[in-house]
Amino acid sequence: MKQVWATIVSNSEIIPSHHLLCLEAPDIAADADAGQFITIKCGDSLILRRPISIHQVTDSGYLLLFFQVVGQGTLWLSQRQKGERLDLLGPLGNNFTIEPASRNLLLVAGGIGIAPLAFLAQQALKQNKSPRLLLGARTKELLYPTEYLPPGMEVLVTTEDGSYGTKGMATDILYRHLNWADQILACGPKAMYQTIASLMQQQPARRPVQVSLEVRMGCGLGACFSCSIKTRYGMKQVCKDGPVFNLEEILWQEVKI
Repeated sequence: MKQVWATIVSNSEIIPSHHLLCLEAPDIAADADAGQFITIKCGDSLILRRPISIHQVTDSGYLLLFFQVVGQGTLWLSQRQKGERLDLLGPLGNNFTIEPASRNLLLVAGGIGIAPLAFLAQQALKQNKSPRLLLGARTKELLYPTEYLPPGMEVLVTTEDGSYGTKGMATDILYRHLNWADQILACGPKAMYQTIASLMQQQPARRPVQVSLEVRMGCGLGACFSCSIKTRYGMKQVCKDGPVFNLEEILWQEVKI
């Protein structure tokens, strides 16, 4: 973990209320793994840093962050300009684990859940794995642009209103790909995880599923316990023990996202 001042290379709204932020932060980029996050100090008026998933890392050491404007902190962040510097802390948390024997990786992204999965796909391709992405959004306008994804991966799109791709949610087509997948790795809303958990219970041969949780955090360092959740193995802190967990260890009725 490092605290650095990172220079903004670009900050673009690529879909409504969703920004792609490119930062010059080689020290953090060099140590980052898919699933980890950084925290950003968002101006002088906000005490708490804002946690943002690491979206991608470029070969030149740039750090890409993809975030949705949902409050004062992310609004402030969306207004930053090229050349400004940001106070970052990271990388933080644990990461997705690709098993050595796994070849076919099924990635399931609901909405902003694409944020850590793009980096995971990037790493998987470098390991000569075969990632397949199920990418879901409410509408075509809110669909993550596929041209920003790492080249060489298969992408299947769903929209809830049917304006692009298959009508429905990413989980509606998940069952079609279970026999292909060696591992399933997901990021999205709680309801998506509950659907995946229910589907996996119906399978005769269960495949390992890892999920990335996004909950409200305070310090992001494990000191304040504000992001604690109940699991089958006791209380865990999402910022320190996560944000990536095995699907089966989470007590979903106890989790508030």
